[in-house]
Amino acid sequence: MLAQPKIMIVDDDTNIAELVSLYLEKEHFDTLCVEDGFSAIEQFKKYTPDLILLDLMLPGKDGYEVCREIRKTSNVPIIMLSAKGEVFDKVLGLELGADDYIIKPFDSKELVARVKAVLRRLGGNNVSHNLSDNRASSQKGVISYPGLEININNYSVQCDGLALDMPPKELELLYFLASNENHVFTREQLLEHIWGYDYAGDTRTVDVHIKRVREKLKDHPTWKIATVWGIGYKFDVTK
Repeated sequence: MLAQPKIMIVDDDTNIAELVSLYLEKEHFDTLCVEDGFSAIEQFKKYTPDLILLDLMLPGKDGYEVCREIRKTSNVPIIMLSAKGEVFDKVLGLELGADDYIIKPFDSKELVARVKAVLRRLGGNNVSHNLSDNRASSQKGVISYPGLEININNYSVQCDGLALDMPPKELELLYFLASNENHVFTREQLLEHIWGYDYAGDTRTVDVHIKRVREKLKDHPTWKIATVWGIGYKFDVTK
């Protein structure tokens, strides 16, 4: 029997946390509710969740601090929950490594659907596995270019022999672009492919993640993530 995915719910509003827990447990998730930022860090190490639902307004450490702390050691998916709906707050959350951002009040069924979508994408079901003959590796789920290897099976990236720390969404975006070399995608297409058609965010999400991936990869003599002005992005490969 497969183990139930573990979801840590971090929210100081016990009514909301218990309601979310109830919905998740009905869908066969194992849950743990935590009420403050310091406990979230402590319980994260003990509980080792598969995904974190993280409220931003927490006593002790706020959600941004918790996300920043967890991202130092882990790429576990994080969905931020907040009554703050301003673009700045969303962008900051994404910059810190969140995989999704849901504004309160939210529908519990939608939240459960978002959780399932994130976990499903971690299984590689929403990422293209079409490899061209130009790449050095033909192993399923692994893409190689000179100095670069992206492995969607274990969510790892190596560039020039060094392991890079990439949250799931950054890695999935890079993998998808690199799977389709020299093909131009609009921001809307990337948003749909990586975050799902029902994602409530905007195309700024794509720009934020592209920026972060570029900062980690830098440009290579034979490949780079290129901006196609007025359209979107492509993984540009020099033949």
